[in-house]
Amino acid sequence: MNAGLLVLRLVVGLLIAGHGVQKVSFHLGGDGLAGGTEEFRHDGFRGGRLTALVAGGSQIGAGLFLAAGLLTPLAAMAAMGVMTVAGTVKLPKGLWVQNDGFEYPLVLVLVSAALALTGPGRWSLDEAVGLTPWPLWTGVAAVVAGPASGLLTRAVLHRPSAEPEGARYARPAG
Repeated sequence: MNAGLLVLRLVVGLLIAGHGVQKVSFHLGGDGLAGGTEEFRHDGFRGGRLTALVAGGSQIGAGLFLAAGLLTPLAAMAAMGVMTVAGTVKLPKGLWVQNDGFEYPLVLVLVSAALALTGPGRWSLDEAVGLTPWPLWTGVAAVVAGPASGLLTRAVLHRPSAEPEGARYARPAG
């Protein structure tokens, strides 16, 4: 079980961190902070540069803490929050990732929830510094607060679109 939790934490944590690196830099195929800022603006979010920095930083921090198994319920909560926001952006496109849907963010939210509830396992920094086992209520609180914070972020920072979905990409008639 501990080997499985280690592999799960490393893969999911580093993928989430990598996703954040792409938002704020040219590493891992990112478009730099300007590209991350434009992505958030295109998706209808206020704040531009600050939003990109906070989202990218949250993904990097949450991902690295998950990978290390450090403060696991808090790291999972942060990961669930930022990936819930990503899921809301992709929601109108349906479930499946081949249609740019919310499948991938959903998987990351659910794996983060599972890690919050199971704990990081023995091969983790939480274990090394004596923080485990985490009480069950911390995992439950993380599972509730993570997605709730993502939905609240979406509600506060997202601007309603003035044009219908897909209108800027529609071809002129005639």
